[in-house]
Amino acid sequence: MLPYGRQSIVEEDIAAVAEVLRGDWLTTGPAVRRFEADLSALVGGVPTVSVTSGTAALHVAYAAAGIGQGDEVVCAPMTFVATAATAIQQGATVVFADVSPETGNLLPEAAAAAMTAKTRVVSSVDYAGHPVQVDELLKVAHDGGALLLEDAAHSIGGTWQRRPVGALADLTTFSFFPTKNLTTAEGGAVATPNPDLARRAAQFRNHGLVRDKARMRYPDEGGWHQEVHEFGLNYRLPDVLCALGSSQLRRLAWFKERRAEIHARYTAGLSDVDGVRTPVTLPGADPMWHLYPLRVLDGRRRDLFDHLRAGGIGVQVNYIPVYWHPVFADLGYQRGMCPNAERFYAEELSLPLFPDLSDDYVDRVIELVRKFFSPERSLRSEQ
Repeated sequence: MLPYGRQSIVEEDIAAVAEVLRGDWLTTGPAVRRFEADLSALVGGVPTVSVTSGTAALHVAYAAAGIGQGDEVVCAPMTFVATAATAIQQGATVVFADVSPETGNLLPEAAAAAMTAKTRVVSSVDYAGHPVQVDELLKVAHDGGALLLEDAAHSIGGTWQRRPVGALADLTTFSFFPTKNLTTAEGGAVATPNPDLARRAAQFRNHGLVRDKARMRYPDEGGWHQEVHEFGLNYRLPDVLCALGSSQLRRLAWFKERRAEIHARYTAGLSDVDGVRTPVTLPGADPMWHLYPLRVLDGRRRDLFDHLRAGGIGVQVNYIPVYWHPVFADLGYQRGMCPNAERFYAEELSLPLFPDLSDDYVDRVIELVRKFFSPERSLRSEQ
């Protein structure tokens, strides 16, 4: 079965990990500092904090923003459950706002309509790797006294108006899961241009420990002394995985180029097929394509999914609207609240997309899609 996504690992990656294993540090050592510096350089010098997963990055970001009981977070529903769940785990109420029918990204006007006096964060998602309309969303968030969080699990290496993802929002979160645009096996990061948010993020990912004497309440206790002023968790990404991340970053430009080539090949092969809609790119966006979200019209998505799976093509659907999950239904969320997102979900089918995918396999996927929609097949189905 051809997967819809997979990691790209070369000998240089293996050597980088082996070098750490032969050294003195397995965690919280020089490879962590190097990886965070490499990430920072990629996102225009914005400080970054590495963590154990994309979910951890979201949790750390909400904690850094001070999210707690009584706060509200406006959230896009076309995302993995973690974007909303981590806000709820901090005690917030999540208010879902609808998405663009073109890109699946949070609509600025929908976010504005969802804002209240309790809104502390607006959480947008770079769906499929296409950056959000960050300037409009920043205005919406800041006008309401809130921060903008950009969930960039899909989009590291992309740009909006020639500015890198990671340097755009108040808080940006990344994921380095194996199917993402670069991997540390498991891992993630938070980027923020705000020094106080960066400090709070770094502190929360390390149990909330304070080691700066200038901030201690009892600074003269001794050289061993450290304090916890606010609770945190252990979300530290170890040196072994950071070494893999730094090695992967050296190939990120190629990953982006190859993903764009595959994306363009799909579009060229499918844009004339009746019954599907190919993805769009808004002016000013230079996406790092993580997914190829084909839209399958007329209620035929499930049939095409089964057809491709039967042909050995591991297509996927991204995502069930978050509030459809039973855990949200049990909290009182109801279907129908974001009609654009629900329509997008009903049509979306992610075709295989990863850097090592060959043109021959791309053409095989295109061939099977075209065969599904061919008049001859439709005629046989009717008989």
